[in-house]
Amino acid sequence: MRHRNRIAVAAVTAAAALVLAGCSNGASAGSDASSSGGHTKGGTLTMARSADIISMDNTTTFDNNSIHVQQQIMEPLFNVSADGKKLKPWLATSYDISSDKKDYTIHLRKGVKFSNGDTMTAKDVKFSIDADTATGSSGWGYINAAIDSVSVVDDDTVDIKLKYAWAPLIADLSLFSNGIVPANYGGESKEQFYTHPVGTGPFVWDSWKKGQSLSLTKNDSYWQSGKPYLDGVKWTVVPDANTRKLQVQGGQVDIDDTPDWSSLASLKSASGVKAETFDSTQLDYIAFNQTRKPFDDVHIRRAIAYALDRKAMVKAVLFGNGSAANSLLSPGTPYYDEDADGPSYDVSKAKAELAKSSQPDGFTTTLLIRSGDPNQTSISQIMQSELKKIGITMKIKQLDPTANKQARLAGDFDMAWSAWTMDIPDPDEWTSFAVDPDGGSDSAFTHYDNPDVIAINKQAQQETDSSKRQELYSELQQKTGDDAFLAYLYYSPYVFATTDKVSGFHVTPLGNYQLEDVSKSE
Repeated sequence: MRHRNRIAVAAVTAAAALVLAGCSNGASAGSDASSSGGHTKGGTLTMARSADIISMDNTTTFDNNSIHVQQQIMEPLFNVSADGKKLKPWLATSYDISSDKKDYTIHLRKGVKFSNGDTMTAKDVKFSIDADTATGSSGWGYINAAIDSVSVVDDDTVDIKLKYAWAPLIADLSLFSNGIVPANYGGESKEQFYTHPVGTGPFVWDSWKKGQSLSLTKNDSYWQSGKPYLDGVKWTVVPDANTRKLQVQGGQVDIDDTPDWSSLASLKSASGVKAETFDSTQLDYIAFNQTRKPFDDVHIRRAIAYALDRKAMVKAVLFGNGSAANSLLSPGTPYYDEDADGPSYDVSKAKAELAKSSQPDGFTTTLLIRSGDPNQTSISQIMQSELKKIGITMKIKQLDPTANKQARLAGDFDMAWSAWTMDIPDPDEWTSFAVDPDGGSDSAFTHYDNPDVIAINKQAQQETDSSKRQELYSELQQKTGDDAFLAYLYYSPYVFATTDKVSGFHVTPLGNYQLEDVSKSE
C-alpha cells in the first residue's frame, strides 16, 4: 500500500466511470464463471482466526469476523473490484441518475434466487435497504442517511429518491449492511432470521458452535454458473497466534487469517505454505474514551499521541511492513492527504502538552489489548515505556479477542488498541463512523464530539465535485489530527498464510475476500 500515497480524486472518478461503463454495456459480473477453469471442485476450506463472530445481523454488527461470514451469504447490489478502487454491478446490472442527482433508478439482475429457492425481486431490495436505514445511529443506518425513499417500480427495478445529492450512494449500496435478504425475513422475526440468515450468496448457513467454529455449505443454486468451487467453508477460533501458525504448517487448517509479523519470514520459507501480504486500507490506532477522565482533555490526548514513536513500532513489531500513520485516512482511501499533520513522535511536545493539561504531574491509566496477539503485546510494551518517560504510568489489560471486542463496544476501557479497514471505496463510511456521534458507534466508541468536524463531514458527503471534496476531507484530516481523539499508529498491509493446496484466494484493500473464487486441491 505504500506506493499509493495520492489516489484521492482519481479513485472516485474511476469508481464512477467503471460503474457507468459496466452498466451501459450490460456486462455480467458472473459471465466468466461458466466453467471451473481448471479449479478443483469440492472440499471444505478451513480458516483459523483469533476471535469468534458476534452476530450475523449485517445491519448492526461492527465486527470484521462477523462481516466476513455475512459477505459469503448476503450480497449487495454493487461490489468492489479486486484492486479495491472501483465498483462493479453485482445483484444490480445498471442504474440511471436524474439530472439533479437526487433520483436513482436501479435495474436488477434477473433470475437470481435466494438459497431457499425464492426469486429475488425489487420487493426484497426495498425491504433490505429500508431495514438497514431503520437501524439509524444504533447500526449501519447512518450509511443511508441521504435516502428519502425506496420504491418498487416493477419486479426488476427499484427507485431511490434522495433528500439531497449524495456522492457516496453507489458505494454505500455496495456495503455489506445493504446486502439483500428476503422481504419480511421470509416470514420470520428479525431475531429468528439472523440465527440462520438467507441470502443470494455462494454459501448457505450450516452451524455455529459459539467460541469454537462456524460452518457454511455450498449454495447449489448460486447465480454465478459453476461457482462456488468449494463444498463448504469452516472458520475455527484459535486465539493463540503460534498455534494458528503451527496448524497451517501442519495442514490442520488451510488458512491462517492473522499471522503475527514475527513469523512471516519463517512462514514464507515453510514447505507447503504460502505467506502473502495484500495492499490494505488498514489504520491501527489507540482510541481514547472521552467519557473517562482525563481523556476529555485534548492536551492529555495530544501528549500521548506525541509520545509514541511510530517508526520504531513499524521496525520492531511489523518488521518494516508498514509506515507511520499521519492521518485519520489511510493511503489506500480516496481523499487521503499525505500532508495531513497528525501528531508525530516528539517527546518535548508531549511533555509540553502534559504540562498544559489537567494532570501536569502525570497519572495512571490502562490500555486494553487482545490476549494471544504478539503484535498488540509488543506495541503495548513499547507504549508503556514511552509514556513512562513523560510521567504517565500505563497498565496493560488483556482480554481474549471476543471479550475484548465486547468491552470496546460497551465502552469499558480507558484506552484501547483498535484498527479500521474500509469496506467501500469512499471515505464517508469511516469518517462518519469515526467523527459523528450519530454515525453508529459514538465516534468509534470514543464519544468524540466536535461540531465543526461534524459539519465538514456532512458537507463532504453532499459535495459531488471531486476537487472540492478533497479540500473538505483535507480540512477534516487536519482538524481531527489536532483534536487527537485517536492516536494514529501505523498503516500496514494484510497478511495471510495458506497451504499450497489453496487456489484463487485474494484479499482486496477493503478486506473483502470472494470465497466463491477459491478452490482447494487434495
